[in-house]
Amino acid sequence: MNVLETEWWTLALPPEWWAEAEEDSILVGDRDGVGCIEISTLHREAGAFSPQDVEELARQEAGAGALDSVTLGDFSGLRGSREEEGAAMREWYVAAGAMLLYITYSCELENRGMDDAAVDELLDTLALA
Repeated sequence: MNVLETEWWTLALPPEWWAEAEEDSILVGDRDGVGCIEISTLHREAGAFSPQDVEELARQEAGAGALDSVTLGDFSGLRGSREEEGAAMREWYVAAGAMLLYITYSCELENRGMDDAAVDELLDTLALA
């Protein structure tokens, strides 16, 4: 198991997954090319993100879609799913203290659900650095 380390959080990656840094996010994918995870980190200068803050942001971004509570390692918040431009999207809005992670997983519609268990297991390893 490899560990992806950022300045603020870590994530355990199975050997068949890769990661690379983009300008404002981290991309994570599996070598079979089914889908890709994108993780963006937001910081608040003063105070922690409350559950209400997370919900408000998630509702603004996700629209009227259904959202469920979720815990990913050291982070908690909301998750949802939708279709967008021929892709199946899963989204997470999770926070720990003054840090909020916006995470998306996208794949082609015909591959929907194929990597769900692996993605869930991978995201469950999120930990504060």
